[in-house]
Amino acid sequence: MPQICSIALSEYHQNINILILGSGDSNVEVNLDGLKHFFGGNYNAYIGYNEKLSHIIYAGADFLLMPSRVEPCGLNQMYALRYGTIPIVRRTGGLKDTIIDIGDGGFGICHDQATVQDVIHSIGRAGNLYEDPKKFDEIVKTIMQIDHSWDSVAAEYISVYESIKN
Repeated sequence: MPQICSIALSEYHQNINILILGSGDSNVEVNLDGLKHFFGGNYNAYIGYNEKLSHIIYAGADFLLMPSRVEPCGLNQMYALRYGTIPIVRRTGGLKDTIIDIGDGGFGICHDQATVQDVIHSIGRAGNLYEDPKKFDEIVKTIMQIDHSWDSVAAEYISVYESIKN
């Protein structure tokens, strides 16, 4: 992730800001924290867990980057959708099941590999989308209306059971 941030900020410096929230491998944390000195004003990192801050970030961000190698479920992208934050995800696990690429008529930005090149390309696509305010606003409105609630899922199951029963 530090390499992705460095390349993205170098390539799109005047057009993007990156905020990292999370914890993990201590070497990665140190490298992410160290980027503050090189990209001040366009980059910041909060190393640790802070649920309140995470919701503030979802609410204020335009995009959520989830370049996961493995994602069995993925709630973060669903939180992002409710806040109107467009997910940038790798097609894996629950991310593949919940996010459809804008190129396929969907509402997110997807890539297939967990490589720096694929993630940087997706960030560039996000920048292009952001530069089209009409399309960007349309997608934001759409994603905030997606219903991933258990009520919706339960209604689908009931419908299937009813169709089988008859």
